Amino acid sequence: MQDAITTLIKNYDSTGRYLDGVAIDRLKSYFETGTARVQAAALINGQAAAVVKEAGSTLFNDQPELIRPGGSAYTTRRYAACLRDMDYYLRYATYSWVAGDTDVLDERVLAGLRETYNSLNVAIGPTVIGIGILKEIVKEKVAEAGIETSFIDEPFDHMIRELGEKDI
Repeated sequence: MQDAITTLIKNYDSTGRYLDGVAIDRLKSYFETGTARVQAAALINGQAAAVVKEAGSTLFNDQPELIRPGGSAYTTRRYAACLRDMDYYLRYATYSWVAGDTDVLDERVLAGLRETYNSLNVAIGPTVIGIGILKEIVKEKVAEAGIETSFIDEPFDHMIRELGEKDI
C-alpha cells in the first residue's frame, strides 16, 4: 500500500528522472489538502454508521427488487452483508483520502471483488449505484462541515470505474 508521495517518487525513480514541475505541483497539492483530507476522514469516521444506513435506505428505496425474494439483498443475512460491504467501501475511501492515492483500494477492496460477487451471484450494478450514493452523501456532509471536497470523488469514482461494466 502506497501513499501519494511514495507512488510519485517510485514512478519517477523507476524511469530515472528527477522530480519536474508536474511532480512538484502534485506534491504541493497533496500537502495543501492534507488537513482537509484528515478532517474529512475524521468527520466521516464519526458518522460512518449513519452514512451507511442512509446510503442503504436510499439504495433499497430506489431499487426495491434487491430486498425482494431473489434479490441480492433478500434475507437478513444478505441485507446485513450489503451494508457491511458499503461500510468497507466507505472506510477504504477514507484511507484513500488520507493517503492521497487509490492504491489501497486496488490492493484491499477491488482485487478479486468482481469475481467474488459473480461467484456469489451478487449483482454488481447495484453495488456501483450504492457506491455512487455513498459518494453523494459524503460530499454533502463534508461540504456542510465547511471542509474542502475536491478530493472526495476520487476513491469512489475509482471503485465505480473498476467495478462498472466495461463492455456495454
